[in-house]
Amino acid sequence: MALGQRRPRGTLIVHSDRGAQFASTAYRQVLAHHGLVASMSRKGNCYDNAFIESFWSSLKYEVVYHQRFATFAEARSAIFNYIETFYNRTRLHSSLDYRSPIIFEFQLN
Repeated sequence: MALGQRRPRGTLIVHSDRGAQFASTAYRQVLAHHGLVASMSRKGNCYDNAFIESFWSSLKYEVVYHQRFATFAEARSAIFNYIETFYNRTRLHSSLDYRSPIIFEFQLN
């Protein structure tokens, strides 16, 4: 979805933890097909991918832990809404000089 809508230029790095789904051949083939570079933390070292670890923490504390989802679709909708309407467009990020990701990206171009 991100590739289709955003059409990023240059090298795009995809951060993940060491989960089996991210190490799978199928997942790595999708990355390679789209020219994406995988970034995976070293075993037992969450600091390698601190940005994605911070994202997961924010998502859990700001959405997941405060709700009980009746269905998978409800959870998916809430998470999508959080990412697309709040996290990327409104939420200020200290690592981006207290700008939202969308503003930061706009100012790069």
